[in-house]
Amino acid sequence: MASWNSIPLEVAYQVLGWTAFVSWSFSFYPQVILNFRRKSVVGLSIDFVVLNVTKHSSYLIYNATLYFSSVVQKQYFEKYGEGQRGSQKVSKIAIGIVLAVWLGAAVCFFVALPTHSWLWLINIFSLIQVFMTVTKYTPQAFMNFMRKSTDGLSIGYFSLDFSGGVTNYAQMAVQSIDQDSWVNFYGNMGKMLLSMISVSFDILFMCQRFLLYPSAKAMIPRKLSKESSEPLLQSSDHAVHENV
Repeated sequence: MASWNSIPLEVAYQVLGWTAFVSWSFSFYPQVILNFRRKSVVGLSIDFVVLNVTKHSSYLIYNATLYFSSVVQKQYFEKYGEGQRGSQKVSKIAIGIVLAVWLGAAVCFFVALPTHSWLWLINIFSLIQVFMTVTKYTPQAFMNFMRKSTDGLSIGYFSLDFSGGVTNYAQMAVQSIDQDSWVNFYGNMGKMLLSMISVSFDILFMCQRFLLYPSAKAMIPRKLSKESSEPLLQSSDHAVHENV
């Protein structure tokens, strides 16, 4: 981690970082609470959940390795000049993607093993989590489109995810301004793309929720047919008229 030139910018960097952490950490709870209250997961794409596990697993490997491994930090420094700290079933497509991703990661591990190219390897995991970010959101967006509804989907998750993405991106910008270098962006492409993609999809989901498929509109029942709208019992006057 390069030394800071401005104390206010360093403080802003820390505040933004913790804000992103809190936003992303708490973003998962609104959906869990909503599922519990509704006693249903209808409206939540199970493919989104499964793909999300792989996405966050790869992101954990990337961040933990870059933060704790002095070998990877040394390789980063040599390359960039500085270091820095219902009834749903999982679709066959989602299962295939998860298996292909982890198989590819295993192959990359054995490729990096002889030469100890650990920085290259964790960059692969960074790209995996970027790919999985796009992949995991797509089934949910498509489900909302097909159902013309966002009922069952917690907008709280995407609001907090949006906050985390924006503050994460702002954190990188603050550090770049302080150090007068944009290596934080091109040297950490995965983090930058993660923020951009997350924010873009969050905006899409919020548009679906509030503009395209508002809950009130989705809950309006279909127009009753003429037969079904007739009273089950006829009025006394009408009954007397028929008897006559």
